[in-house]
Amino acid sequence: MATERSLEVLKVIVQDYVASREPVGSKSIVERHNFGVSAATIRNDMALLEEEELIAAPHTSSGRVPTDKGYRLFVDQLADRRPLTPAQRHAIEAFLDASLDLDDVLARTVRLLSQLTHQVALVQYPTLSSSRVRHVELVPLAATRVMAVLITDSGRVDQRILDIPEADEVFLGEVRAKINALVGGSTMTEAAKTLAALPERFAPERAEAVRRLASTLVEQVASNRQDRLVMAGAANLVRTEEDFTGSIYPVLEAIEEQVTLLKLFADMEIDERGVAVSIGRENAEFGLAETSVLTSGYTTTGGSIGRLGVLGPTRMDYTNNMAAVRAVARYLTRLLGED
Repeated sequence: MATERSLEVLKVIVQDYVASREPVGSKSIVERHNFGVSAATIRNDMALLEEEELIAAPHTSSGRVPTDKGYRLFVDQLADRRPLTPAQRHAIEAFLDASLDLDDVLARTVRLLSQLTHQVALVQYPTLSSSRVRHVELVPLAATRVMAVLITDSGRVDQRILDIPEADEVFLGEVRAKINALVGGSTMTEAAKTLAALPERFAPERAEAVRRLASTLVEQVASNRQDRLVMAGAANLVRTEEDFTGSIYPVLEAIEEQVTLLKLFADMEIDERGVAVSIGRENAEFGLAETSVLTSGYTTTGGSIGRLGVLGPTRMDYTNNMAAVRAVARYLTRLLGED
């Protein structure tokens, strides 16, 4: 069983290996850290850690690197739980406060998170199965052209332009009022069913125009029901290519499969610290056995839930990345919770 000192040795091995990408030896531990014992004693501690399969020798050198099991113990018990610095928190607020709408918020979120962590950043659009229609707007653009705008209670705004036989303001006002009376406050599923039957509520001479409007709105509702991810920072993965034993292309292919990542996000349980971490072989079934994934959750005014997080090699700065993911998720919740 690992002793208290050997766990501290594991902690510095993780930290030094993350910082240098070089296997860590007993001599460097004695020189760089104040354990107050000899290199021989540190070697005994490292032998104990190796027996517990918490560290391993990558080749014949005296240095050791953390294993997936070692990273897991580090994350669960040894990682510092420090908050972001005031400067980092201010940067998050300043950057995200400048967002224009939900699409811009999420695009900015992944850019910011990839910069804070130097990993691939991912954010899931709010799960809209529980979202509701806040408002539908029909804006005349020309004699036969209309812009249909669907706004959800999660802040999502979807715009489509379509042609109809006649787009006079009186007619559009009548259709808009009826649509909002029928679907305002409805879930996406309810709204789709109601909109499909909308042409039946108008006179036959208006049926074609209403049918086109209803068809477009049904498409907008359907697109808003699809879970999807926004991603940024793939270049960070390329820069850490040496951390992978083979090609990184299978990893790139895996992260492009949004269904795979969404399932992984759903399987990860967020702990009391507000973060979920899945390491190395824990991700094998998703084709990501050499990566670690850190996620947290956020919510919107309408109660819709989404995940955000980072993905990178197992050799990553877990302490900083967990703090960044947690802080950005909390700020995103505050931002999307504002009316």
